[in-house]
Amino acid sequence: MAKPSTILVKLLSTAETGTYYVAKKNPRKMPEKLEMKKYDPKIRKHVLFKEAKIK
Repeated sequence: MAKPSTILVKLLSTAETGTYYVAKKNPRKMPEKLEMKKYDPKIRKHVLFKEAKIK
């Protein structure tokens, strides 16, 4: 059976609140680190979330 082409990555808040989202990513099409602006409910603002590995 073939491996799935997408992997799960953790999007960690740059505001250092510990908030994270889980997203899917295709590493063949997008080898660079994923960055998105998303809502951080602990500080109630939109901030940049950067990719980190899921442990």
